[in-house]
Amino acid sequence: MLTIIEKVIFLQNVEVFRDVATEDLAYLAAIAEEVDFAEGAVIFEESQPSDSLFLVLEGLVKLNRNGAEIAEAGQEEAFGTWALFDEAPRVVTATAAIPTRLLRIDREEFFDLLADHTNITQGVFKSVVLRLRSLMETFSGRPPGSAG
Repeated sequence: MLTIIEKVIFLQNVEVFRDVATEDLAYLAAIAEEVDFAEGAVIFEESQPSDSLFLVLEGLVKLNRNGAEIAEAGQEEAFGTWALFDEAPRVVTATAAIPTRLLRIDREEFFDLLADHTNITQGVFKSVVLRLRSLMETFSGRPPGSAG
């Protein structure tokens, strides 16, 4: 089991939390639960209710939609991120490709935390907006950072 300090160090390297101050990451680390999955274990299934974000500590997760692999999540990558913001059903099935250890952040606990720590909210939203801009630029064909 990771200590709070080890979780904070890990969270500093995860894209969605990069703009959250180190001292605020300690609050996130306190609600992040370690979970282990054997190779081939289903972490969540497409169409299931969304209730938590996952971060890969060790291992590899395959993300499939309608049986087709669409992405992978490896060390220090997040998946199921939208579950923190939206209750819509999952759009993919996540499966451990190899023995995998994850951090799980529950949406209800996350919202409780945000209510008391607005600095975390600002940092997370900054990362989400930057990611959305990057996706929009990718799909629009414009170079990153161009006006629009």
